Amino acid sequence: MIAYVIAAEAAKSEAGGSGFAPFETWHFPSQIFWLVVLFGFLYFMLSRFILPSIGNTLERRESTIAKDLDEAARLNDKAVEAQKATEIAIGHAHAKARDTAAQARAKIEADIAEATAKADAATDQKLVAAETRISELSTEAMKNVEQIAVEATDAMLTKFKATASSDVLSSTVKSVLKG
Repeated sequence: MIAYVIAAEAAKSEAGGSGFAPFETWHFPSQIFWLVVLFGFLYFMLSRFILPSIGNTLERRESTIAKDLDEAARLNDKAVEAQKATEIAIGHAHAKARDTAAQARAKIEADIAEATAKADAATDQKLVAAETRISELSTEAMKNVEQIAVEATDAMLTKFKATASSDVLSSTVKSVLKG
């Protein structure tokens, strides 16, 4: 600032007239007074009104951020617990589904075994009845076969113009059928 004053004085003396008015030295005391008043007023306004308001706003903001972070941490913990609970519930559901499927499989296998046993018993009864019937028919057929064989032999002998008694024919057919 002193450099400006000296430069202004030098310019004034060279020009011979008045220089730039703010650089005239007789204005300095009033300029310094108003500078002090202006900066004093700004300092007072800043220190009493503006800076406390900004400080309060920053404190509220920090408090709100801290509360929000605490709430987020709490909700995150709650979400982790809920996820664990869900995983446990899903595990229980899978186990219950496996147990239910095993029970259903066992019941179906038991029903199939029972139905198979009934079908086998019915089939065995039908087989026994069929074997009995076949044996009866075979025995009856064998009786008829013997009679038919005797008649056929008699018919053949008649064709060849030979004769034999029915007792001889019957005993011969019986011996052939047995042996």
